[in-house]
Amino acid sequence: MELDKMDENDWKYHGEGNKSLVVSHLQHCKVLRLLKFPSEDSTAEQAFRHIPNIVDYSKYVMKPLLGEKYVHSGEVVKLPLDFVRQLSLKVQQERPELRCDKVMDTFSGCGLCLPNLTQLPLHHLRDHSPPICVEIKPKCGFLPFSRHITKECKRKVCRFCMHQHYKLANGKWKRLSRYCPLDLFSGSKQRMYVALKNLLEEPQNNLKIFKGGELIFSCKDDAKQQPELNDLIQHLRPYFPHSNSLYNGHQPGKAVLNEFIQVICSALLSGGDSNRSGEPRKVHLSESRPHCEASPFPRDLLRNGEDFTSNHGLPKDSVLAKILQVQMLDNLDIEGIYPLYKRVEQYLEEFPRERNRLQIDGPYNESFMDTVKNCPTEDDGSVEYAVGKVHQYRVAMTAKDCSVMITFAPCEEDEEHQLNLEKPRFTYSVSILDLDPKPYEGIPHQYKLDTKIVNYYLRSTQAPPPSSLYKERQDCTLLFHAV
Repeated sequence: MELDKMDENDWKYHGEGNKSLVVSHLQHCKVLRLLKFPSEDSTAEQAFRHIPNIVDYSKYVMKPLLGEKYVHSGEVVKLPLDFVRQLSLKVQQERPELRCDKVMDTFSGCGLCLPNLTQLPLHHLRDHSPPICVEIKPKCGFLPFSRHITKECKRKVCRFCMHQHYKLANGKWKRLSRYCPLDLFSGSKQRMYVALKNLLEEPQNNLKIFKGGELIFSCKDDAKQQPELNDLIQHLRPYFPHSNSLYNGHQPGKAVLNEFIQVICSALLSGGDSNRSGEPRKVHLSESRPHCEASPFPRDLLRNGEDFTSNHGLPKDSVLAKILQVQMLDNLDIEGIYPLYKRVEQYLEEFPRERNRLQIDGPYNESFMDTVKNCPTEDDGSVEYAVGKVHQYRVAMTAKDCSVMITFAPCEEDEEHQLNLEKPRFTYSVSILDLDPKPYEGIPHQYKLDTKIVNYYLRSTQAPPPSSLYKERQDCTLLFHAV
């Protein structure tokens, strides 16, 4: 990519999140990620500082924790300002209206160049079939077990399921999602199947599907319209040709979705190393309760042993096991972290110059990583302990908000990286992205949000309906007394 000969017409709008916008190259397997700011706050200095931080954080913190094969750090590029301004004008009409409260950074010319993870190299593909890419934002896969927790419901219902009620009340979404992260992280194929099926039925911001790099399935930003599953089935049908003969000719669309979900499950569970018996080694996380009480997964199946603490688990090197282990660096919960954050703040008020030594704002390097890895287990009252736990919490928050990209396409039988399915065979890749550092200053907001989510969940699920008094005692006898 010749930076001095950049042409905006070689790039197309790919998508955007809350903090950045992504464009993809029409010929090369590359994307550019550019920061967004509120229009009044757009300054070159922010981008110059933030984008190198993203790369360093990915390279020195997240890659060692999550694994070299899953993380692509990318590189910082300095783009011609004229190209960036023309590109901003070109993509503006394709941006969702609700995302236009922020503008693309056109002042710094600073961007992040990454591989286009929705694509696969052409030499891997049979008949040049366009690859299918599934992007999942799995969210937090465990129930908190900290002694600092004050509301017992947090030990029984996962954060995602509680948050659904708060988002529904605020109008963020029109329907509750039945997806539960604990089912996806369970390692049980039955529970994972249910989780992925529920994601397909109500994807919200947690599922997107691309074909040949083009977005073909996602939730609309306005949340009024559900994505059309029948359209998705038509896109997927050529990849599962023998599914049309399944189910004795009944519901062939259901057979296509069933096989599609099995491919995703196989990719999420792949990558585990093997023990002598040839079976993938499992990781069991006994500290946390394995089942969320709000999950729609049938309770009778759990009682019959369909529970990952007994005979299920995640293969040790699978992408979900790696993510879950990093998420569990948050072993104090926000209720235990917030007092430590206040300890750090009080210390910095007295010694403001210590901010750099404690690496509150980075740099994200080997020294920062040492603080994360070597934080003492017991609180000795020091600011060093408090900073270490705060940094661990921030890293865990990154893992709770990351995305997993599974890209696959039909392949020949001798292909090296293929999913172990009956037929057809797929070559595939699995990657983790959205690994930005979470701001230290965001901790008070997280503390307040946690309180709101829990309180609202308790109000919306425990308050009896007004008519419940009469429903409970339908066999009551009315007694009339003389007045």
